[in-house]
Amino acid sequence: MKILLVSGSTRAASTNAAALAAIAESAPPAGIATTYRGLARLPAFNPDDDCDPLHDEVLALRQLIGEADAVLFCTPEYAGTLPGSFKNLLDWTVGGTEMTDKPVAWINVAAPGRGQGALSTLETVLGYVGARLVRPACIAVPVGREALDGDGAIRNGEVMRSLAQIWSLLR
Repeated sequence: MKILLVSGSTRAASTNAAALAAIAESAPPAGIATTYRGLARLPAFNPDDDCDPLHDEVLALRQLIGEADAVLFCTPEYAGTLPGSFKNLLDWTVGGTEMTDKPVAWINVAAPGRGQGALSTLETVLGYVGARLVRPACIAVPVGREALDGDGAIRNGEVMRSLAQIWSLLR
């Protein structure tokens, strides 16, 4: 299984990115995790530009989505919804068909009770592009800054085990 991991955060020491890195690290032998790293390089969405030739970064994003068996999102919440740069990424997926019937899920690493506004908006957009939300794989695994080591990686065994279960849930 090839999963595309997409963080909605541009922060260098993001707990969202750390959680996705832990999932990549826990890949089973038949699992391949590819992390999308172009969020900050995407141009602002303009429907007039959603035509050939696409901007290189938009083309790369759509190709990665198309090549993946499933997509896993992890995003922070800003001002009660998705960060603007991440919503911009999602807007670029509307004009393509790469997300149609693609299994998708999200993980929420925010503290309990937080992040629901972002996840609600994410689910709305995913429904609009025709993605297939795999509810059992949508999990909340709080990852506080204290769970990160000096290199920004998760080394907490319980958190790592919780995140690793995504490989069996996202089908």
